[in-house]
Amino acid sequence: MSALGSSPPFLRVRLLRLFAVGESGVLVALAVLIFVFQALEPAFASSGNVRAILSSLSFLGIIAIGQVILLVGGEFDLSVGSTAGLGAIVSADLMANKGLPIIVSVIFGLCTGALVGAINGFLVVRFHVPAFIVTLGMLFVAQGATQVITNGQPVYPLPDVVSEVGQATPIFGMGWSILAFVILGLLADSYLRRTVPGRTLYAVGGNPLVASLAGVRVERYKFCAFITSGTLAALAGIFVMGNLGAGSTAIGQGWELLVIAGVVVGGVSLFGGTGSILGGLVGMLLLQVVQSGLVVIGVSPNWQTIAVGSIMILAVALDVWRRRLPSVESPVTGDQEPNVTAPIN
Repeated sequence: MSALGSSPPFLRVRLLRLFAVGESGVLVALAVLIFVFQALEPAFASSGNVRAILSSLSFLGIIAIGQVILLVGGEFDLSVGSTAGLGAIVSADLMANKGLPIIVSVIFGLCTGALVGAINGFLVVRFHVPAFIVTLGMLFVAQGATQVITNGQPVYPLPDVVSEVGQATPIFGMGWSILAFVILGLLADSYLRRTVPGRTLYAVGGNPLVASLAGVRVERYKFCAFITSGTLAALAGIFVMGNLGAGSTAIGQGWELLVIAGVVVGGVSLFGGTGSILGGLVGMLLLQVVQSGLVVIGVSPNWQTIAVGSIMILAVALDVWRRRLPSVESPVTGDQEPNVTAPIN
């Protein structure tokens, strides 16, 4: 008999719950990592490093919000990094080379992200092309479009106000992106936890056939989730553009894997129907802590990449294992508590 199976019922329930709920496990891991990095290098917890971690999190976190919504609905998007770059370049090009007003340029950049998401969603839900194939192809399409627009060169100069706003640090030494990140995170979390459409999205991702038989318009939910993901990716890219003061072709490169790794670490299932905004964002924070901590203690960037990849593999393995957990019998009531398929309220 396994050690878990031979443990007292109450302890067994608690252990299963700890590993079945993404938020719990990732919070424990996050606390341990912070303690270890702080013990190895006291500068890790300096105000400057904390601000750097949170600022980086704000950009990737905005994309992660859209990715969580999409994963909960049973799909995923590998093109978010390239979409972020394309949205930023479109906005920058319209400002710098076409002379359009800043707000109009930003709106066009956001619409570019929404269009990419709509194309992804249309191909997935209408023609049933696997999201992996569609979004991987769109990754290259968006990258190519960025190169066509820029000829491989940064887009500048942008209007002075763009840099002034993008590089401002009004919130505890951090930019406006952190405020947008917090507001969007709260709104998305409330949507998934507290609204009927949000709860329905879990049913769509968990079992689309049953949801369809119950009268849910599964295709519409997935299509809207793709549009949301694309729009938020473009928004993140535009924030980075403002921070840099130029439209760089490097914006968004490699973000897609970091975002997927982070949200999966946070307990959002690649198989749909499970996870939460809180868990996904805590998972993103954990990855940022790992990357920053390795830099602070002087580890080579190559090892940082290995660490992120290893964490993602372990997170996916844990996700698969969690889905195989049996129902947990309550030692108090004797009722069967099903495996976790939705976030804790």
